Amino acid sequence: MSWLSWLFTLWPSLAPSLLLVGLEGRQLGLRVGLQCVQTMTCSRWGTLSNQGLFQDGDVVIGGLFSLHYQPPAIDYVFTQLPHYKPCTGLELSPLQYVYAMVFAVEEINNSTTLLPGVTLGYHIFDSCGRPPWALQAALSLVGGDSTSCNLTDPPDYSAGEGIGERRGDRPVPLIIGGASSVTSQILSRILGPLSVPLISYLSSCPCLSDRRQFPNFFRTIPSDIYQARAIAQLAVRFSWTWIGAVVANNDYGHMAVKVFQEETQGKGLCLAFVETLQRENIVSDARRAALTIQASTARVILIFTWYTDVRELFLQLANINVTDRQFLASEAWSTSGNLLQNPVTSKVAKGVLGVAIRSSPIPGFENYLRSCHTSRRPHDEFLKEFWEKEFGCSPAATPLPSYASSSLKSVTLAESSSHLLNISTTPPASRPVQKASPPPCSGTESLEGVQNLFTDTSQLRVTYNIYLAVYAAAHALHSLLTCPDRDSPSGNNSSTCSSPKNIKPIELLQHLSNVSFTTPQGEMFHFQGADIPAKYDLVNWQKTPEGPLKLVLIGHIDGFDLHLNESAIQWSTGSNQVPVSVCSKSCPPGTRKVNRKGEPLCCFDCIPCADGEISNKTGSLHCERCPSEFWSNVEQTACVPRQLDFLSFNETLGITLTTAAVSGAMMTTAVFVVFICYRQTPMVRANNSELSFLLLLSLKLCFLCSLVFIGRPSVWSCRFQQAAFGISFVLCVSCLQVKTIVVLAAFRSARPGAGALIRWFGPGQQRGSVGLLTCIQVIICAIWLSLSPPVPRRDLGFQGSKVTLECAMASVVGFSLVLGYIGLLACSCLLLAFLARKLPDNFNEAKLITFSMLIFCAVWVAFVPAYVSSPGKYVVAVEIFAILASSYGLLLCIFAPKCFIILLRPEKNTKKHLMAR
Repeated sequence: MSWLSWLFTLWPSLAPSLLLVGLEGRQLGLRVGLQCVQTMTCSRWGTLSNQGLFQDGDVVIGGLFSLHYQPPAIDYVFTQLPHYKPCTGLELSPLQYVYAMVFAVEEINNSTTLLPGVTLGYHIFDSCGRPPWALQAALSLVGGDSTSCNLTDPPDYSAGEGIGERRGDRPVPLIIGGASSVTSQILSRILGPLSVPLISYLSSCPCLSDRRQFPNFFRTIPSDIYQARAIAQLAVRFSWTWIGAVVANNDYGHMAVKVFQEETQGKGLCLAFVETLQRENIVSDARRAALTIQASTARVILIFTWYTDVRELFLQLANINVTDRQFLASEAWSTSGNLLQNPVTSKVAKGVLGVAIRSSPIPGFENYLRSCHTSRRPHDEFLKEFWEKEFGCSPAATPLPSYASSSLKSVTLAESSSHLLNISTTPPASRPVQKASPPPCSGTESLEGVQNLFTDTSQLRVTYNIYLAVYAAAHALHSLLTCPDRDSPSGNNSSTCSSPKNIKPIELLQHLSNVSFTTPQGEMFHFQGADIPAKYDLVNWQKTPEGPLKLVLIGHIDGFDLHLNESAIQWSTGSNQVPVSVCSKSCPPGTRKVNRKGEPLCCFDCIPCADGEISNKTGSLHCERCPSEFWSNVEQTACVPRQLDFLSFNETLGITLTTAAVSGAMMTTAVFVVFICYRQTPMVRANNSELSFLLLLSLKLCFLCSLVFIGRPSVWSCRFQQAAFGISFVLCVSCLQVKTIVVLAAFRSARPGAGALIRWFGPGQQRGSVGLLTCIQVIICAIWLSLSPPVPRRDLGFQGSKVTLECAMASVVGFSLVLGYIGLLACSCLLLAFLARKLPDNFNEAKLITFSMLIFCAVWVAFVPAYVSSPGKYVVAVEIFAILASSYGLLLCIFAPKCFIILLRPEKNTKKHLMAR
């Protein structure tokens, strides 16, 4: 069993007494409670006293520092209580912290305005970085550090007559410590019932801001919330979206991850991994974290842990040659001189960007440190150990003061507890062999020329926090000891004044909560609950020509405001180029993000925006559709006006259709010339030559009217093209229909009694019939174009980079009537020609008309679905194609055989041959 088990075993009987003290201040409860504490711990404090620093005064304050980093091994033999060995591995930075407290106390004692007439003293213990040891030391301080184990005379806060008061072991009303958040939580909870104030210089856990749980806790370091948010702001500022994290496996590390994720939520930032480090398994944990960093694609690594853990992590990274990562440092190691001077660190961690406790100078402190000498402080065990480590010699032995000597006479824990539990106190069978002492010092050693972490005062951070803590305690004491009615003539001020011999921790706690003062450096200081206003420095580790890294100040933080000089940063790449740490590169403009299934949001693919959609920002989540009159450019980054599109004479399709139309018109003209030249021949005169010439004229108009559909649509072109198309084709089909009727009438007139038929349908009637049928179409077109004519319009319905300018049918009924009338004439003509196809004649024109009308009807039946389904300008192309195809069909089917006979078979161009049966 350890001593802490004793404390927890007796705590149920101890706690009510301590709570009575905290709530009512009853002397009996305090006496019984501290008597229990003293009974359990008095024998242990002797070992601590040997590793303590003491100075008596009117008011004595306690101090807890982690001076050694190697805790001792404990002998568990299970037949006796454990034997504790001293800690080893003196740390120079915490040693500087100790003398910052000593310096501040001496500076206050020399002040004529702060605590005049009152001398401050101190009791400083080494907690070895272990919460149980810190609690042991704290209980020793509040219990008066008695070594006599006199259970009948425990220390008394109210009477000021604790055991050993004249030896300087009076209980302290305030403690400056501890050095970690876990330690401070334990100390605050244990000391809470006693209302003993605890001012920490390095405990930054946000949980300690809870006044309900820790009403007696104060600190001179900001809460970790601020530094975690600051690091998150840095990550967002430099667009690091894929970050690895290595954190301590405690509240400090877990809180950092939580706050970091909360601050970056919704900003496209993810943690690639989170590795934890446990102090007890640091080598294996650091090796595992190093392998994770090596395997990860994250190039920026956030480290939230103690510098000794970071030292091991860097060693493991160096072993596997990982030297290209950018590290973000918490204040726990961002200014560690131990790491900066380590050759391994300069190889692995160049360019570190970190948050640091704000730095402030302490005038006279450097001279004070360099003037420290063992000859002037012969009883200072800490300085003696440092002297041996620095100069390799042992200062001359000197007698200890009476109170320290008596402390060394304390019995062991087992001995002091034997009368309670009757446990054997036989000492361990073997003791560690003591190392040989170094040679004695010559006395000429001095710290004047020594350069190390102890003498380095260029950037005082934690040291300044301790300095502030001492001054906060002094100002609270000054407020408590200042008598408001000191000048009252009644002289009755004893009830309103406190004396150094009558300081109650609960009163000091109240004054500490309201303390407000200006530091010797001219800075305003006050507590906000347990905290102080958040202020940090931003630092950068930069290479030097000599090799080691140097610490460069690149900005600062005030609360939540970040001020950064980016041009002064030297990155891990060795240049001013900001490192890139992303799981997926940001999607360029013209693309959008698509998350990968089963992966974090920071891992995504980039796909191009669809046609008509754009993204003009980097990393867009969605593509935006362009307005109806605009379309996306080739890069899909901007909406540009849609290009006006119509069937023009300059494009390939327009040229092709124009050539076909002109060729058809020329062929028709050629046939017309042939018919003119051979107009007296039977082949031309047959079936009314006037109708043939009129048919050729109408076909030529059909070919030429197709040209009106090509080109930029205008108001007049839209009206003229449909009228010309409708009238030309009606004229053409009317001629064919009349010619078919003439054929039928000619053969019918040859029958007996039907001679008058041909007279009633002579040339005049034929011309009149063609004119009448054509006039009907003219009337339909006139009404349509006067009421609701086609008009030029931009067709925005077709999604593309071009907007079609077309002649829009304002009235579908009018266009349908025009087409319907043409179709009616064509069908009736086809029917008549079909009836006359087998009439006995050597040259029956009805056969030719039948075949031509079949082609005509087939073309226009196919035209309807093609016209409806064609997009944009191809609607016009389909109509032109139908016009040309039907015109060519009529021209070739009707006139090609006649021209062949006229030009190549003149022997068949006789009346005899034509009339032969």
